[in-house]
Amino acid sequence: MNSEYSQDPLEWFRAWHEESGTDAVALATASADGAPSVRMVLLKGADESGFLFFTSYESRKGRELAENPRAALLFHWPGRQVRIEGLVERVTPEESDTYWADRPRLSQVSATVSRQSETLESREELEARFAEREEVPGELARPEHWGGFRLVPESYEFWTHQENRLHDRRRFERRYDGWTSELLSP
Repeated sequence: MNSEYSQDPLEWFRAWHEESGTDAVALATASADGAPSVRMVLLKGADESGFLFFTSYESRKGRELAENPRAALLFHWPGRQVRIEGLVERVTPEESDTYWADRPRLSQVSATVSRQSETLESREELEARFAEREEVPGELARPEHWGGFRLVPESYEFWTHQENRLHDRRRFERRYDGWTSELLSP
């Protein structure tokens, strides 16, 4: 398996992510009673502190992460995938404000009017709230219910397709003194 990479799983991830050209990632959460849920989100950062994404704290994923702050990410690209599991924490309000300020205005308008994951009476109701908010001049303040989460990895698993179905799999697990690495049977 890709011996050109170090024993640092973040370095492996960065190399694969750069080659992929996409920031889409599946985020799996679970409620307090263990009911799973998965959806696509956009990765907004990956560094030594973790993997960053933004959403409404009142959305289903936000509520599930408040109840059960463990999650998994799955990046899937042709012939490769990376699974990352760990604890999730909210980012600081300052980090959320910084990202909010860089968002396009229409994205800000959407975030201020959407009651993400809640039932709508009609599409027209949502579009009317959007049109009303879009008319308000000036900067839009970040809503209190919207911000970032950071998944702090406890494990990574890298998978590479092989035509003979003997796929390459390597798992990294965080230990007190760094990362351990082991090959897994396909």
